Amino acid sequence: MAGTVLVTGGAGFIGSHVVDLLLGEGRGVVVLDDLSMGSADNVAAEATLQQIDIADGSAVDRVADSVRPSFVYHLAAQASVTRSVAEPGFDCSVNVVGTLNLLEAAKRHEAPLVFASTGGALYGAEAPIPTPEDFPPAPISPYGASKLAGEAYVLTWSRSDSIPHSVLRLGNVYGPRQRPHGEAGVVAIFSGYLWRGESPTVFGFGRPTRDYVHVHDVVRAMRLAEGAGGTFNVATGRETDVSEVLEGLERAAGSSVEPALAPLRDGELERSCLDPQRAEELLGWRAEIEVETGLRQTYEALVQEFERDPAG
Repeated sequence: MAGTVLVTGGAGFIGSHVVDLLLGEGRGVVVLDDLSMGSADNVAAEATLQQIDIADGSAVDRVADSVRPSFVYHLAAQASVTRSVAEPGFDCSVNVVGTLNLLEAAKRHEAPLVFASTGGALYGAEAPIPTPEDFPPAPISPYGASKLAGEAYVLTWSRSDSIPHSVLRLGNVYGPRQRPHGEAGVVAIFSGYLWRGESPTVFGFGRPTRDYVHVHDVVRAMRLAEGAGGTFNVATGRETDVSEVLEGLERAAGSSVEPALAPLRDGELERSCLDPQRAEELLGWRAEIEVETGLRQTYEALVQEFERDPAG
């Protein structure tokens, strides 16, 4: 299986789009996913799905040594800030131990790895807006801390093994296949409420800002980062508050709802926006999909998904 690409989390929201891109280039793809958040239905038939937990080192080794990957895309993660606060040990086992397992497997096969990290949760509450990559990370949640630790392993292994691993610090990614669960999926959550004609809860009273970047832009950045080495923000460089997101989706839906307002939850930020200049200069990448356009396209795609599977 020489030349095959290993994609962890490839049955999930972002990972399945990465798989589609790689398959479209005619490459062989093996997906590692425990299906706790992803769905086998997201994985194209041309890819091979192995249902394993990345925290299980022996299982990772077994698959990696049979595949002998040429590249690794590592997207599998515990991605909920609130769950990380409630279960920091679990968060660490997935995001730190799991990443170490993938790095050791990549090392044996001299395979460059692309690591999907986080932006806002990593930089913390005092970061300048927009935040450049050289600002010292100061996470305020266990999730941010575990992603920072994962990054440190990735970059240390890259230096010690002379393999060009890449770290991508993602903004708030949205798009088709996003599940309406967890705080990271606010676009999908709001879309689901609008589709049902129900009232969503808007945390932070609608004021918190995020840097919303479309999944199709994100997977382009990941492909460009393959074998590049280094750390890159992948975002638009534009702040959008939660109320704007809901209003954009209401325009797409042609309807409106009256949200319930609530304070932010533990570990969440008031503002987050990333500076994407390094990715533009070194990778030749910039976000191309405007938020208003992306929200409309995403709402239309998610409605089709809701109609196929109303339970989500």
